[in-house]
Amino acid sequence: MSRDSVKSMIQIARSSGESDAVPPVDLGARVRELRKARNWTLEQAARQAGLARSTLSKIENGQMSPTYDALKKLAVGLEISVPQLFTPPAAEKINGRMAITKSGEGTAKATTTYEHELLGDALRLKQMLPYRARIRARDMAEFDGWVRHDGEEFLYVLTGVIRLYTEFYEPVDMRRGDSAYYDATMGHNVVSTSDEDATILWVTSLA
Repeated sequence: MSRDSVKSMIQIARSSGESDAVPPVDLGARVRELRKARNWTLEQAARQAGLARSTLSKIENGQMSPTYDALKKLAVGLEISVPQLFTPPAAEKINGRMAITKSGEGTAKATTTYEHELLGDALRLKQMLPYRARIRARDMAEFDGWVRHDGEEFLYVLTGVIRLYTEFYEPVDMRRGDSAYYDATMGHNVVSTSDEDATILWVTSLA
């Protein structure tokens, strides 16, 4: 499999659904929400953050843009990090997304060394790229160099026997039920050492 093939799949998975990007968080509304979640009055929250009540009120009502120093005080007072001030609460992100891929119904993508079946392909903005792969390759000479890409990767052997080659470790033979988790920026390739093509589950991180 060419190095560009994996990169291509990852780039497509990362870019799909960019129009669904989450809109920027309203800082004032977010601060008010965090304060009320703690059942604090403006006075209590202002005291916790070391800010004037009027300053906090203006921030919540969008009447002033806080300095970074004020943001740090707010974060300390609310016992969160500064980035969390701009992050929607987890409950808002839960939308019950799910995709079922019946056996043999994944999106096919074949190369000279692997046959990929992309799973959960209907979901956009995924954090992981799961796919089932049939390993055609029998020798490292069939590859045009190491496969490497951003992120981390998990490999689980479904059938047959494979040999996992990596840039910094000795090759390792793996059978059904064996798994490996590795840094995908490290060069890696997989070949089947069984008579039949081996099959594996691969999960690549996209974050």
